[in-house]
Amino acid sequence: MKTIIQELPLSPGVYLMRDSRGTVIYVGKSKSLKKRVQSYFYNNKSHSPKVKKLVHHVKDLEHIVTDTEFEAFMLECRLIQDIKPMYNRKMKNPLGYSYIVLRQKRDWRWLEITDTLDDGGQDRSRFFGPYTASRKSLEHAVARIEECCKIACNYRPAAASANTPCLNYSLGLCLGKCLGGANARRFDEVMDRFIGLLQGNDRSLYDEMEHKMVEAAERFDFEQAAKYRDGMEAVNLLLSKRQVIEFAAENHSIVIYEHLDKDTIKLFLIKGNVVLHSERCSVAARADIESLQQRAKALILSYFTKDTEPDAAEITREDIDAVQIIYSYLQSSACRYLLIPGSWVEADEQSELEEALREFWA
Repeated sequence: MKTIIQELPLSPGVYLMRDSRGTVIYVGKSKSLKKRVQSYFYNNKSHSPKVKKLVHHVKDLEHIVTDTEFEAFMLECRLIQDIKPMYNRKMKNPLGYSYIVLRQKRDWRWLEITDTLDDGGQDRSRFFGPYTASRKSLEHAVARIEECCKIACNYRPAAASANTPCLNYSLGLCLGKCLGGANARRFDEVMDRFIGLLQGNDRSLYDEMEHKMVEAAERFDFEQAAKYRDGMEAVNLLLSKRQVIEFAAENHSIVIYEHLDKDTIKLFLIKGNVVLHSERCSVAARADIESLQQRAKALILSYFTKDTEPDAAEITREDIDAVQIIYSYLQSSACRYLLIPGSWVEADEQSELEEALREFWA
């Protein structure tokens, strides 16, 4: 094993760890294969019990070199989905995505975090998500917003007692749904705005937090300002994770390139969550770039025709895994990308495509 590790390249890629029977027990990826794999076998005192157990069972190692870290991410994702190695399942919760669920019983509404779309036997439930944040992060974010907006009521329908406030009301974290009357109406109005925020059609609650944060800072109440700041950060977390799901649903056609060195790029064509095509291209001379523009146009017209549009289907967890990688890649500084509208591949609109490609490599 020591010899295998020493011979690993410093390139990006994927590694497959096998046990004594040759079964793949773990798949990983890295920007530098050698450094990452070495970290398992040297200075491992700080490793978790699961990692130590994994290392103990590793008897062989296979690796696949990629040109970019992005390709390593995508390959790792596909291999894990196909092979389902034992230790990948142990080290990552298979229910990797969670939902915010609005429970309702009679006129009482409250929020919970769940890993399934089961209504839990409630009278009425509405689900938001899935979110790509961990369940713990999601619970923390919702709790921050509830406390910041004073809708963190301790009571549920069975526990509520007329005109008896919950503990959080006395702590200033609940507007008083538990008291009924005007308090309950105010509570329900804020809850409606929070739901609008989750749906993406009402940012008034966020704007109000920002306004109150500024006011608190101006009167030097920094503790209160920090509470609103934390609430805004929690909102941004929820909205950013929602954007990944929306991006997946939009099923974009995308052209991407990343520089491998000053004279070479890696070109990708992606549809939704699938890399349809990739190749190395020279950009050493102006003639190379002009040739590349024509090459990209031909590939776009070949891969992004209407005939390749997939049927509408529910977004799966596997889809989200891949889209999360693509979305993060597009937000990074590692690459440049161009979204290709369907109208650009129509015969009478290719001038727009040509102009966009000229600007893309300008």
